[in-house]
Amino acid sequence: VILDGRPGAKRVFADVPVQMCQFHQKQIINRRLTMKPKLPASIELRELTNTLTKTNEKEFSQRLNVWYEHWSPFLKEKTYNQDNSKRWEYTHQRTRSAYYSLKTNLPYLFTYQKYPNLHIPNTTNSLDGYFSHLKELTKLHRGLNKQTKRKMIDEILAKAKSDP
Repeated sequence: VILDGRPGAKRVFADVPVQMCQFHQKQIINRRLTMKPKLPASIELRELTNTLTKTNEKEFSQRLNVWYEHWSPFLKEKTYNQDNSKRWEYTHQRTRSAYYSLKTNLPYLFTYQKYPNLHIPNTTNSLDGYFSHLKELTKLHRGLNKQTKRKMIDEILAKAKSDP
């Protein structure tokens, strides 16, 4: 099973090897850090994330741990709320969030390397392409109600399943 980042699916497929789409993981990091981060910690983390497709789990994990050891004090910095001096928040919340996203998803980012005999892709690109084709087909028939569209999609998927 290849996931695009939605958290609930991992629990549903507990007994099946789960691969987190590396492209979607990179997109999550880009959303949190931006394409051109200003903070040195964010720049380094984004550069590290860009190596996902060119490395293995052990190497990536080691590099992520080294990054964290170096930037841990920075990530723990707190800022007190101006309105209420008793409330605080992490100063670099977006960088923290990006790091914890990688740390949480790390066990699922290299599943394709652990099970080479299963030929698991590391991205959902082929699926996304197929689903965009389905969307185009349903747009061609705009007058169909939901139930009829569903039947049409079921037929297309059943035909694709039976054709080698």
